[in-house]
Amino acid sequence: MLQKNDILTVTCDSIGTNGEGIVRLDGMTLFVPYFLTGERARVKVLKVKGNAAYAKVEELLTPAEDRMRPACPVFARCGGCQLQHMAYRMQLRFKTALVRDTLKKLGGVTADVSACERSESEYGYRNKLQLPIGTVNGKNVVGFYAERSHRIVDTDVCPIHPDWAAPLIAAVKKFMEKCGLDGYDEVTHTGQLRHIVVRQLGKKFLVTLVTAVHELKGIDYFLFLLDEIFPAYSFYLNFNDKDTNVVFGEEFRLLKGPGVYERTEGGITYEAGVNTFLQINEGVRGKLYSRAVAFAGENETVIDCYAGGGLMTAMFAKKCQKAYGIEVVKEAHEMAERLKARNGLADMENLSGRVEDLLPPLLKKEKGATVVLDPPRAGVERGVLKALIASDAARLVMISCNPATLARDLGLLTGTLKETENGELVRAQGEAQGAYEIVSVQPFDMFPQTKWTETLVFLQRKK
Repeated sequence: MLQKNDILTVTCDSIGTNGEGIVRLDGMTLFVPYFLTGERARVKVLKVKGNAAYAKVEELLTPAEDRMRPACPVFARCGGCQLQHMAYRMQLRFKTALVRDTLKKLGGVTADVSACERSESEYGYRNKLQLPIGTVNGKNVVGFYAERSHRIVDTDVCPIHPDWAAPLIAAVKKFMEKCGLDGYDEVTHTGQLRHIVVRQLGKKFLVTLVTAVHELKGIDYFLFLLDEIFPAYSFYLNFNDKDTNVVFGEEFRLLKGPGVYERTEGGITYEAGVNTFLQINEGVRGKLYSRAVAFAGENETVIDCYAGGGLMTAMFAKKCQKAYGIEVVKEAHEMAERLKARNGLADMENLSGRVEDLLPPLLKKEKGATVVLDPPRAGVERGVLKALIASDAARLVMISCNPATLARDLGLLTGTLKETENGELVRAQGEAQGAYEIVSVQPFDMFPQTKWTETLVFLQRKK
């Protein structure tokens, strides 16, 4: 039986869902972060709980061919990346297997999963940077949260963000030092600065500084520093003094620039503001959206749920007979309305509200529609799934950033899972009797160097 502080020499058997190495020993499962399949190492046991134990590598004895030197100086301390120690080809294999195995294990869904579509950029691909600002042991820090915590790991550079990230972080730290400002302390609720958020749209930028106070001294100096980094940018102050994990408060003040910027993608010109949802990897986003739109026919009606600023809705509207977009965020809905007008899309209709409220009556109106579902990480609301099952929607196009919630949703749609009277989900017995069947499953590596992946699934109603 394993004990805490035991030192073992072990070989990694496989990789877990979080990118950690898994070792199986006499009925025990040992989880070891940053340990690759086939590697041999001396490890120290940190914790034992039932038949599971957790350890760390003390000495790597036989490294794998696919082991890489991480590009980030705070990798393994910052919670943002989990896979920088893996060669990129191994990351793609890991994510393909992750989607396939998660669908089977959590949803009872057996499906052929295509090889994960690669990102052309392995680093520097993120078009959005969101950094907490706080204090650690009385010192101001700017960085990223450690895994499963709100402890900020101070950093000066982030390799998965573009080159402008490092000078921006330096500018925030210089601004705080010169103007006597402090990072926010979530325990004492003291300090002025909470987050810095930057979104890139081509060669233009939206910069938002989140503060816990209405009046902030030295803001002109911060704008002076930003002038040296960004060729064209808008700058907002956002006020958030609430005890919350939500980054933005409700109050925005625009101090510089137009506040929204224009981009053209896939033949669609659109605008985006600080609250408009956009996928963070533009190259992969283009591949993903093109593949999704290819599933719909020219004579079909498409209902795009969780539509964001309307970019994909517009792409469907250009191709198809009619396209609806449903979005609850007010700013994103307004961006979609402006997009519709700017591109002259008479066959695009944007609806403002919750998907669970607006989709059911729309399904009754538009018989045999194709429904697109691109929900948040928590997945599709249960009532939405029930409405789809009860409808005659002919095809579903699902986009998910979370294989676990995707497995749950697909299980309900295909009938491998069923809901009990008290709301629990259990495996269905016998042949699946669901309303839909899976046609294809395609992962896309939207987030290289991390455990996360985006997955596109195409389903059709069973005959």
